[in-house]
This record gives sequence, C-alpha cells and structure tokens, in this order.
Amino acid sequence: MNRRPSIVFILTDQWRGDCLSLLGHPVVETPHLDQLGRRGTLFTASYSACPSCIAARASLFTGLRPTTHGRLGYQDCVPWRYTDTLCELLGRAGYQTHVTGKTHFFPQRLHLGFQSMDSYEGAQNFDGRYVNDYWEWLREKGNGLYHEEDHGVDWNAWVARPSHLPEALHVNTWTVTKALDFLRRRDPTRPFFLNISFHRPHPPIDPPAVYWEMFCDKPLPPVPVGDWAERHAREPSSVNAWQARLPSGWLARARRGYYAQIAHLDNQIGRFLMQMRHCRIEEPVWYVFTSDHGEMLGDHHLFRKVTPYEGSAKTPLIIVPPGGSRVQVSEAPVSQPDLMPTFLEMAGVPVPEAVEGRSLLPLLERAPQEVGWREYVHGEHAANYAPESGNQFVTDGKEKFVWFTLTGEEQFFDLRRDPEERHNAVADPAYRERVDGWRQRLIWELASRPQDGLSDGHRLIPGHNLPSVRPELLSER
Repeated sequence: MNRRPSIVFILTDQWRGDCLSLLGHPVVETPHLDQLGRRGTLFTASYSACPSCIAARASLFTGLRPTTHGRLGYQDCVPWRYTDTLCELLGRAGYQTHVTGKTHFFPQRLHLGFQSMDSYEGAQNFDGRYVNDYWEWLREKGNGLYHEEDHGVDWNAWVARPSHLPEALHVNTWTVTKALDFLRRRDPTRPFFLNISFHRPHPPIDPPAVYWEMFCDKPLPPVPVGDWAERHAREPSSVNAWQARLPSGWLARARRGYYAQIAHLDNQIGRFLMQMRHCRIEEPVWYVFTSDHGEMLGDHHLFRKVTPYEGSAKTPLIIVPPGGSRVQVSEAPVSQPDLMPTFLEMAGVPVPEAVEGRSLLPLLERAPQEVGWREYVHGEHAANYAPESGNQFVTDGKEKFVWFTLTGEEQFFDLRRDPEERHNAVADPAYRERVDGWRQRLIWELASRPQDGLSDGHRLIPGHNLPSVRPELLSER
C-alpha cells in the first residue's frame, strides 16, 4: 500500500482574509471551512506577496518573491518560463498532478508541471484559440441554451445579481464536479496532488439564486472608511471602477452577493469533503485552503485588489494534516512563497536551494519563536494603473507600515486596536518609535534591490515606478 500522502489544495481567487465564520465574521457562513480550521491550523497573519492574481500565483508555484520571479504587478500575456516548479517536482517524485479551474498561466493551457487539467480562465481568450472547458461543458449540459455571460455582469464589476444558471451548472459547482471526476479516474498506485482552483469569489458577483436569497435581507456591519480615504470617494466612472462612493443600495448588494458567493463555494467544498469520505483512498491526505489575494469590497471606497490594505492583501490560510494538528491558530506572518516548500515537505521532496519561502509545517507543531520564524512579511505591487497601486508594505499581522513608491506617502496602522485600518497613525507621536522601526525594516528589504532605486540603505526614495514584469527574470528560472 502506498503511504506517501496525497494533497488536496483548494485555491480561490479574491477571497478576503476575514471571510470565515470561524474568525467571527458577522455575515459570512463557512461551516465546512470552519470544520477544516478546527481540524488543522488556521493562520491569522497570511498575506499576499503581491496582491494581484498572476504575481501571487507565480510566488505560489515557484516559492520565490515577486522581485525574484519577475512579476511585481498584473500584466497579461507574459509567458511562464519557470523550471523546477511545484508540480514539476511533485511529478518527478511520482505524484499524479491535476488542476481543475483557474491557473492564469500563459500561454493559456500551459500545464507548468500539471499532468492534466480541466481549464477555466473566465472570459480571457488572448489568441482566439483557447478552449474554455467549462464553457464547452455548459454548452453540452445546457443544450446550447446558456452562456455564462448571459447575466450581463462584467468580470471586474461591483455590480451583483443572482446567477441565471441552475446551481448544478454554475462554475463553482463544475469546478468540484471535475475534481470528483479526477478522483474516480485517478491512478490508485500513485499519490496525487489535486488543485481545486476556484475563479470565484472574483467577479462577476453571480451566486446561484438560492444563495442570493439567503443573504438578501441579512444585516450588514458598517463599511469601514479611514480618515485617509476621502480621496477615493468619487463618482463611479464605470461598473469596473476600483475607487468609488457607491449609492448605499448598490454597495449593500455587492457585499451581500460576495458573501453569498462565498457561501456557495463553502458548500461545494463541503460537497467535495463529503465525497472524499466515500472514495477508496488508502494513503493519508493533507488539505490546504487559501486565496491569491482579497477584495476591498467597498472598504475605504475601494474595490478589487492590488492595494496594501487588509481587504486586499490579507488571505485566509488553513492547513490540515492527516492526523490533525496540535496548533489550531498560528499568528506567524506567512506568505505565498512559503506554500511551495510546505507542499514539497508534505510529499518528502527536497526543496530546491533557490526557493525563498519556508515550509510552514514546523508551525503546525510549535510556536513561531520556537522555530526561529521571521518577524514580518513584505508585500508589494507595481503602479500599473494608478499611483496607489504602486505600494510596498511590511507587517506582522499586528502592525503595518505602508509606503507608496511614486508619491512617498506613508501610512501606519495598529491592527490590534484598529483592525479595519480606519486611522493612519503615521504622524501620531505615540507611535513614532514604532513607525521608525517599521520604516527601517522596509529600507532594509529594498536596499537589497539597488536596481529599483527605492532605497539606498538609509532612506526610502520615492518617485520610482517598478515595472509590472521584469522580462530579464522570466526566462528559464
């Protein structure tokens, strides 16, 4: 009997770090993920290395920081030319690797070490030849009567409405259906790495009607608006606007729709877990749940991602070992480069020397100080569509220092007292030493990158814009 463990990796797109009922969220309902969290370790200081879809996933599958793998912001159509990726290494070690759902790799349908895939990339079809497996399935199952875009909601919009599709035909349901198909057809002589990669809760905000109805009358907590956020309170320029003061009804609809989408995803995760109990899987199984980044959802009049704030940059993370875990909550600051070495250690596969992340498995057994864990994580994003999207931040989950690379503006948040980042305390005399200390940490981080011109080792130097990609770093890494 094969005793090497199999791994189920549940990855979502744009799921906020606070959106688990296990964390006390007043609206969200995630009983199945709560169950996983109680069986394993819930990380409460997990942050995106670059809160943007493609760059975050590059860190996840290479174990490298954005500045090393060459993607510091969002840019489509840049080929993925990495070697020794997570799934390549697992495949060489005898694992059967499969992904169902979104990858955001390029060229589209690039496998990057996955041996098989059921592919869904939303509406993106860059060369006109990409085949969206979900759209093909929907056409067949719906007898040509349905298209996913029939609801008219755009792919980055804050507009929300219930899906026009029956729940059984929704893309969330399809993603799990295909994961279950893989389990039925897998090679039973090999352990597997199964990546269930949901596109949602990324817009369109289109949960099935039954979930929309569950949340349509739910009371909502006040939307946090910081004392620094008035500049974002603009008339919406489009349904895809990343900053806007929305009419209260529109904003409430977007928030309830987002929470309803999460409830549907949680139920589909529950469906998968229920079916796993009936599968004849003899080897131990690890479960990991996380997201690439969050969603601002109207906090501080902001939407989508790329910003350094909690709604955008903080991610959920749960790791469940086969036999349970002694540590149920870890406050250790962690980030996406840590996941690749974590998966490799689960599988007993050596971690390449070039990997910059650290395995999280010691944190399932011991406190961060007992394993010599880092004191903070560093995140960043290039200014690819607005000055605010060019930002750097350092945080330990308790405090956060933010610096905007073009303008030089600084922000400091005491997350213990102000978890919603309502007050920028950077100029408060009571925090002067704390701010100086965090600024120095960022100076040290950026001093190792003299090519960026952001730090000379003594100070932060504004006015420099990082490129979204570094072409010279994208070839055969």
